[in-house]
Amino acid sequence: MGFHTFDVEKADRLERPGVRYRWVSAEEVIGGLDPAADAAVADLGSGTGFYTDDVAPHVGSVYGVDVQTEMHDRYREKGVPENVELVASDVADLPFDDDELDGAFSTMTFHEFATPASIAELARVLRGGSRLAIFDWSADGDGDDGPPVDERYDASDAVEMLETAGFAIDSASTRTETFAVVARAP
Repeated sequence: MGFHTFDVEKADRLERPGVRYRWVSAEEVIGGLDPAADAAVADLGSGTGFYTDDVAPHVGSVYGVDVQTEMHDRYREKGVPENVELVASDVADLPFDDDELDGAFSTMTFHEFATPASIAELARVLRGGSRLAIFDWSADGDGDDGPPVDERYDASDAVEMLETAGFAIDSASTRTETFAVVARAP
């Protein structure tokens, strides 16, 4: 399953509000995180910063984490808010101290990094009790949008991986073509 990254040549497709908000709204992401005004959070698979930009006004700082530096280049061309720091990293090897982050979120990228090593790394860098909000394409979907169905997980897969790593699940839902899981770090 999964593990491909979004084609940088198609990065302009990541900046279409009418399409992106159809599947995950800014309010859902912010509500899932429920951040404090001074929180330090990470956008996992930040790409061109579409959702990073939505979260930035509500927190102290956002780390835009992406394994593709070319995505960061696209984000810089668009303009990066002052409280956003771009971090080139795989989720399985984050450059943060233990318990450094007050939250993290992933929008349509969980299928790209969903491994036990990545989930364990998130448990390490997230402060105990902080939220991890995941929104992704569901294996229950029809595959007309997003990655092929065989590269996706469903909500129960995400819940199982998170619980195995010690996360407590606040909510999990399957929606049209996507799923949403909000969990608390151990």
